[in-house]
Amino acid sequence: MEDKIIIYGTDTCPFCNQARAAYGDRAVYVSVDEDPEKLTKMLGLTGGKRQVPVIVEGSKVTVGFAGDVSLRGGVPIFGGT
Repeated sequence: MEDKIIIYGTDTCPFCNQARAAYGDRAVYVSVDEDPEKLTKMLGLTGGKRQVPVIVEGSKVTVGFAGDVSLRGGVPIFGGT
């Protein structure tokens, strides 16, 4: 069975909400708004960057979300990212 994707984010971040919608049931959302332990875990994954969302797929950690481009591994279909 494939590991769940983890999305660290904040409840008010529009990019976090877009990532959650795009990944749907394939991902587990972790809010770092009010849980210092989860925030510390996220900061450890990002090298201290306080940018969300942070998307963890196995050993791959991605900071930020660019819509469908992110889901295609950063490869745009019609030019530009």
